[in-house]
Amino acid sequence: MQFPAYRGRRMRASANIRRMVRENRLSPDMLIYPLFVTYGSDVKEEISSMPGNYRFSVDKLADEAREIESLGIPAVVLFGIPETKDEKGSEAYNPDGVVQRAIREIKNATPNLVVITDVCIDEYTTHGHCGLVKNGKVLNDPTLALLGAMAITHAQAGADIVAPSDMMDGRIGAVRVALDSSKFPDVSIMSYAAKYASGFYGPFREACDSTPQFGDRSSYQMDPANSEEAIREVAQDITENADIVMVKPALPYLDIIRTVKDKFNMPLAAYNVSGEFSMLVAAADRGWLDLDRVMMESLLSIHRAGADMILTYFAKDAARILNDQ
Repeated sequence: MQFPAYRGRRMRASANIRRMVRENRLSPDMLIYPLFVTYGSDVKEEISSMPGNYRFSVDKLADEAREIESLGIPAVVLFGIPETKDEKGSEAYNPDGVVQRAIREIKNATPNLVVITDVCIDEYTTHGHCGLVKNGKVLNDPTLALLGAMAITHAQAGADIVAPSDMMDGRIGAVRVALDSSKFPDVSIMSYAAKYASGFYGPFREACDSTPQFGDRSSYQMDPANSEEAIREVAQDITENADIVMVKPALPYLDIIRTVKDKFNMPLAAYNVSGEFSMLVAAADRGWLDLDRVMMESLLSIHRAGADMILTYFAKDAARILNDQ
């Protein structure tokens, strides 16, 4: 047998051969675009740390939704920035809150666009934490009722999927019971099942004005050092009837994405978070990277690791490239 017996370069010899043997392919079908919704009217305010992403008032969402749908992106995920905040995050479960009105606006403009909603009170509280706070401690069980109430108002407004991101224990079961008891058994749950206490969330917190006013979120979000814990968290959420599970962030946790997919073979989402987005954009702005190339390579790596769906601020740009191809 002559050396080398295997010549891998034969299958890389031309663009068409590479296409024929390509193992993983990106598609607009797997992209989910995050939208930030704020109060007021005629607002389209760029987020300084996330160039090309904006805070929109509700009246600006219809045109944005039509553009997203025209690119073949099947879904959006909504985050709200209310006009007023309080200790209990009351605007989170206000039936006429910014997200609730945004759902109705998007569904009126684009009935087939899937609307996913973030279910967490941190954006609505004066303290910036994801649960009720007493004596400096984030309370788990009393928070569950508020998450259930929030999910119900989203379902009433027309949300297709609710996505609890708070990392309170038992939240998926509580939200499922709340939805079912309110006659919304067909509304799905996308669980932020393995959400890490990451340093990559900074630009998002600017976008939503949701930085904790004391301490941090390490008592409820996961320790970045842990992987076996992620399996326990995902397994628990599946037991509580999550329809889709998520790993967040994505790029520093590709090993977790792969492990979760192999272990459970459930519909799996990964969140390509704000810090991952912003660091690539910043490097490209300095001329250090080709943004389109590293954007597509990053998204492909997330899919290759096992993600079926990718929440990403690159969704529109990536969809344009994929559609041109």
